[in-house]
Amino acid sequence: MKIAVDAMGGDHGVTPNIEGAIQATREAPLSIVLVGDQHAIQSQLDQLGGSKANIEILHASQVVGMHESPALVARKKRDSSIWKATELVKSGQVDGVVSAGNTGATMVSAFFLLGSIKGVERPAIAASLPTRQGMAIMLDVGATVDCTARQLYQFGIMGHEYGKHLLGVERPRVGLLSIGEEDTKGNEVTKEAFKLLKESSIQFIGNVEGRDVYSGNADVIVCDGFLGNVALKISEGLADAIKKMLMKEISQSVLGRFSYLLMAGPLLRLRRKTDYAEFGGAPLLGVEGISMICHGRSSSKAIKNAILKARSLAEGGLLQRIRDDIALGLVSSSTTTATIPTE
Repeated sequence: MKIAVDAMGGDHGVTPNIEGAIQATREAPLSIVLVGDQHAIQSQLDQLGGSKANIEILHASQVVGMHESPALVARKKRDSSIWKATELVKSGQVDGVVSAGNTGATMVSAFFLLGSIKGVERPAIAASLPTRQGMAIMLDVGATVDCTARQLYQFGIMGHEYGKHLLGVERPRVGLLSIGEEDTKGNEVTKEAFKLLKESSIQFIGNVEGRDVYSGNADVIVCDGFLGNVALKISEGLADAIKKMLMKEISQSVLGRFSYLLMAGPLLRLRRKTDYAEFGGAPLLGVEGISMICHGRSSSKAIKNAILKARSLAEGGLLQRIRDDIALGLVSSSTTTATIPTE
């Protein structure tokens, strides 16, 4: 098993990408191809003692910046680290790609080089969320901003298969994010998607409200990329705000500091459950290959877990199971041309 890593992607340079790759090779039988500036990668590998690990380097002369237009990668930066890493997936030289770089550029590379699974109209980013009962999956969280009812239905099918693999549940409970539990609630798109999902063979539990996302009542939560991305960013901001407010209250009194000593264990366990690094990256479902999208602030731990998740998805045959669902008629066989992100 071999995974490509966009070594130049992310907010913190090559270090967390290389550290994560080294950690992954020490925890699982796999090889890594680090794609990016060869000199910078080799220098960091030598410092970290990873030169003798199962790691190769593929030189790429260009980098797509975090704030550059995603479409630039296809027009002018085909020697960039993310493009060349995705080319390795296309050619079959690696089993998946991991990037913490420009999300749009990662999606554009996948659109152009890997293409969509036949019958899947648009891809979806499937994020993992902590819940009171364990974990849930939300898709889409940013790949397809404006969705048709049919596309939401397809997200439900893909989420169903991903949920089976990630959660180890034979029939994941799939919910549709809306403004009320009743099937009459929502806009016209969500109401039509409700009908399609209800008529499918997956375990559709109906509409899920925003307040229920973290309850654990649904294993898979379906929404368009605009709503999903806003919900995800609000959740990240709220978690960070609560953490900072809690630490401020604790530090303001002797009693608070003493109480922290008693609560330290449970607080640390809670932190681990809500730490995005524990979940690694989010797969871009619907393309013909394993493409993992990581947070720009990803630590080495997050990169390691994303690599291990990519390996698991490749070994578990997720792509083939989605193809099989399409062949069985669960998803429309019609296809459309994906629009390249331009912002």
